[in-house]
Amino acid sequence: RGALASYKRRAPVPLTDLLTPDVRRIAIFDEIVDHTNVGAGFRAAAALGVDLVLVTPTCADPLYRRSIKVSMGTVFQVPWTRLQSWPGDLRHLQDNGYVAAAMALTDDSITLDELSGRKDEKLVLIFGTEGHGLKPNVLNQADLTVQIPMSGGVDSLNVASSAAVAFYATRP
Repeated sequence: RGALASYKRRAPVPLTDLLTPDVRRIAIFDEIVDHTNVGAGFRAAAALGVDLVLVTPTCADPLYRRSIKVSMGTVFQVPWTRLQSWPGDLRHLQDNGYVAAAMALTDDSITLDELSGRKDEKLVLIFGTEGHGLKPNVLNQADLTVQIPMSGGVDSLNVASSAAVAFYATRP
């Protein structure tokens, strides 16, 4: 019951319908299983001007009540869809001129400052699941890997926190 009970789930919008000329920054949430992190990621995307959010088939539901609450309703504000072919849809984005930047702790990662300095006109930021991060097939398909330099003996941030930092650093 309530407002969300009557909300009719829509079929995923085809990716090709969402790639308009004004879509410059895209976030992909891959296998993020915590609804709180999904909601916080959407909130950061809305607050920091991300044009489109894509969730992979195994990502938690952005329309789950906890995701909606944590997002403060921004899941209804930011354009988004669930990808149907992952990571195949990443190739489609690259073919349309997007640079795919996977947020990952790898030996060949560039820093977030280096990514920001590139000023890529079309950018996809990919965030992986809590704990294990992105799978090797996603990392191999990405154009580059990016990490946020840490100090104080901390190796990484929570996925929603890293998304907010990356969204801020790469804003136009």
